[in-house]
Amino acid sequence: MKAPLDLDQLQTFISIADTGSFTRAAEEVHRTQSAVSMQMRRLEERIGKPLFEKDGRTNKLTEEGDRLLSYARRLIYLNRETLAAFDDQRLEGTIRIGTPDDYADRFLPEIMARFSRSNPRVELTVVCEPTPGLVEHIKRGNLDLALVTHNDTRGQSEVVRREPLLWVTSANHATHEQEILPMAFGRPNCIWRRAAVDVLDRQNREYRVLFSSFSATVITAAVLSGLAVSVLPECALRPGMRVLGEADGFGQLPDCRIGIMRGQTSQPEIVDALARHIAESLDNISVPVSEEAGSFDFAALAFAKMKRVKANQIMPGW
Repeated sequence: MKAPLDLDQLQTFISIADTGSFTRAAEEVHRTQSAVSMQMRRLEERIGKPLFEKDGRTNKLTEEGDRLLSYARRLIYLNRETLAAFDDQRLEGTIRIGTPDDYADRFLPEIMARFSRSNPRVELTVVCEPTPGLVEHIKRGNLDLALVTHNDTRGQSEVVRREPLLWVTSANHATHEQEILPMAFGRPNCIWRRAAVDVLDRQNREYRVLFSSFSATVITAAVLSGLAVSVLPECALRPGMRVLGEADGFGQLPDCRIGIMRGQTSQPEIVDALARHIAESLDNISVPVSEEAGSFDFAALAFAKMKRVKANQIMPGW
């Protein structure tokens, strides 16, 4: 029977994948560059496959390396969770987290499950509001941490996930073919709304805003009922939706960047732990798409994914 994988090697492997550099990874894991190179040679021998290939000055994962990355992250997380379960000095207290409802629906179950297993003595208080409101809560000290749509003009947030922003319509209606396009948007200060309006204006496409709401549930209902077209991130796709692309006359939208904002807190250890769990959870979550579940335009979605991969080649695994 083969010997088990070395967790230290896997942690170094993850650091290289995330930074794209043996040198920066060596700084993160507090080893010399030669020691890191030796670890990776031994890991490649253990796996029996090449894990890296040079791409200019960066180290890009091979196809086999990309496959290993998701397993490595899960093994490292499970190791941390196991140690935390037997730690008598486990974190305890209350932490206030905010998130828009569309992110809450998709991401919170995984985040809360992972965090609660490792930190059963920590109570989570969750607030669901659109990103602008969460930013204000952070500034006023009402939240310890918020999962937000990153916007360079709203303050600093640490980007932990990047997804395509997509035009969506009902798979059962021809709403997108109407001469004056009916739209369902967030409130006027929503950056997705502004991005969509910019594209429509550049294309001289006539439209009218039929529904405006801060609730993702309302926007989704308007789309699925065939009343309006909207823009949603990849994570918000639902069965019964159709993704619209350039072949349908809809121009490219900017990516949606999901970030973490931290507030002033007296419990930085808990905030750091939750932020780490969020980053790891979002890295492991895939798009909930299955051919049985809905009627997505898979060609448009695959094209959007291809562009996202090209934009993130330094950080494989997204």
